[in-house]
Amino acid sequence: MGERGIGKAPELAIETVNLGKRLGVAWALQRVTMQVRPGERVAVVGPNGAGKSTLLRLLATLWKPSSGEVRLFGCSEPHAIPSLRRRLGYVGHNSLLYPQLTVAENLTFYAQLYGVQRAQERVDLLCDKLGLTGWRERPVRSLSRGLEQRTSLARALLHAPDLLLLDEPFTGLDTDASMRVTELVEQVSRAGATVLLATHDFTYAERLCERVVCLRAGTVVYDGPMERPLAGSYAAWVQTNGRREAGA
Repeated sequence: MGERGIGKAPELAIETVNLGKRLGVAWALQRVTMQVRPGERVAVVGPNGAGKSTLLRLLATLWKPSSGEVRLFGCSEPHAIPSLRRRLGYVGHNSLLYPQLTVAENLTFYAQLYGVQRAQERVDLLCDKLGLTGWRERPVRSLSRGLEQRTSLARALLHAPDLLLLDEPFTGLDTDASMRVTELVEQVSRAGATVLLATHDFTYAERLCERVVCLRAGTVVYDGPMERPLAGSYAAWVQTNGRREAGA
């Protein structure tokens, strides 16, 4: 590696500059400027329709911005998107799984797609950690919402991503499954991954994250350290029109 990186600050995991997304005639996201350092754990909160899912889809390179810019690991070039996606893990409202394939077939396919070394061991490990072992041979179309969600998380973690984007990952999960997911996300974070968690569940936000970004009507109204209890601060943020910075 030589002298690479000497005297230079680490590249940001995420940087957005005046990021915006128009859906039809309305702006779902406007003028979002933020920086996320490698290894940070950030909760993204806000009312329904605030732009949380839009933000994560843009960061996952699934959507193109209508304005502004997204840089991931210092790169914003369109030709770099395939290589950037190898560093991302994304769980959204769509599981991105093939419904006719079994759990094992889906995970094996994605492991091969990402070039995962010792793929079968990795699939076995994630199935065990997420309580999917007994469901491996079931087609995804026959799974409950919670089991499909767990399989989607396993898919996102197969290649040990540097950036994990989670959009309401606890939806449909029972208590045991929620604890499994929480522990796995904590392990991934300890290993150095950057985590963005969009959630309405403040308990998980407080446990997993050290920083919070609050969106309201597509704009950032707070970006700063996690405040505990979160519920009280959140109520104040979503009732104000102005942007509130940490310490303001």
